[in-house]
Amino acid sequence: MTSSERWNRATADRYDAEETENSSAAVLHPTLDFLTELAGDGRALEFAIGTGRVGVPLRERGVPVVGIELSEPMAAVLRRKIDEDTLPVTIGDMATTVVPGGFTLVYLVYNTISNLLTQEEQVECFRNAARHLEPGGRFVIELGLPPLRSLPPGQTAVPFDVSERHLGFDTFDLVEQILVSHHFTREGDDGRYRRGNSRHRYAWPAELDLMARIAGLERERRVADWDGTPFTQDSPKHISVWRKPA
Repeated sequence: MTSSERWNRATADRYDAEETENSSAAVLHPTLDFLTELAGDGRALEFAIGTGRVGVPLRERGVPVVGIELSEPMAAVLRRKIDEDTLPVTIGDMATTVVPGGFTLVYLVYNTISNLLTQEEQVECFRNAARHLEPGGRFVIELGLPPLRSLPPGQTAVPFDVSERHLGFDTFDLVEQILVSHHFTREGDDGRYRRGNSRHRYAWPAELDLMARIAGLERERRVADWDGTPFTQDSPKHISVWRKPA
């Protein structure tokens, strides 16, 4: 078992309602176009498939999708949308769990590799992706860049959302590369707030490239978003593609 925090039933049950923006056509269509092109005529494996925000519509596009998911409650929500024969899901962690067959695409979206809290486990995730890929297949990661340039000297917290119904900020352990996301979410109109937090290990693009090299993968492409915008030093996230040599 890896160090990933396991999502519980309460979190799983409200996940889709809290991710409506990321499930919109404006966000999903470029994501699905990008992944469909890379999958080609082969199969796709999603690490940390969650409730199927990406995997289910990708399967509906005709790409055979298989998932690995650590949280049984998250997988149970996915199962309400699509049956096991159409989209098989194995319960396990993305660093060590192996599923049968080969894949032309393995992908990991929405910062999820940061759920692995050690460098060693993140390296194993790359190795696991390479293990599943057919020669010429691709591994894709979507990952945000920590806003460390926004940290004044001596400060360890950066807000990322300040709105009427939600306050979110990240705190950083710069030595261990650990980021903790803190959320205060307003529930109803009676002034009650729900507090939550999650831990993540951030990694820079160059560090991920080295992990890929250790796993025998070669970087093929890095862009700023699913639309293919060029990646620059001001990009808040990146989509990176590594290829397994043929």
